[in-house]
Amino acid sequence: MTPTQDAVAAALKSEYAAVYLYGLIEAYAAPTRKAEIATYAAEHRAQRDALARVLSAAGAEVPVAAPAYAPPEPVTDPASAAKVAAAVEDDAAAAHRNVLSQADGDGVRHLGVAGLGGAAVRGARWRAALGVSPVTTPFPGSGT
Repeated sequence: MTPTQDAVAAALKSEYAAVYLYGLIEAYAAPTRKAEIATYAAEHRAQRDALARVLSAAGAEVPVAAPAYAPPEPVTDPASAAKVAAAVEDDAAAAHRNVLSQADGDGVRHLGVAGLGGAAVRGARWRAALGVSPVTTPFPGSGT
């Protein structure tokens, strides 16, 4: 696979994890967050499907989802669910930032921008809900 396809495949894997983990997050989140979580999970499913289409259209191997994904920390209550949700979004942002750095065309670049922007906004909303300050970084997805 090309560097672009490798980056897209890695982002696809992060989207698989996000879709799976949002199911866990929903199980423990505050009831007032259910609609928001449903929206966020749908956004990750749409991004997942778009990434898979890019790989398929290029004739590249489309990775399959793992049977399960471990959260970065145990989820036992609404606060830990929100922390995991923020971490999921940070992982997605990093993966999509890599798509941007490896993009070989406007279509892939647009997909990376959409993925990075969506993850950055969702992550900031989760951190705001947790009372974390600042809610975002100057360069989402870079770890700084």
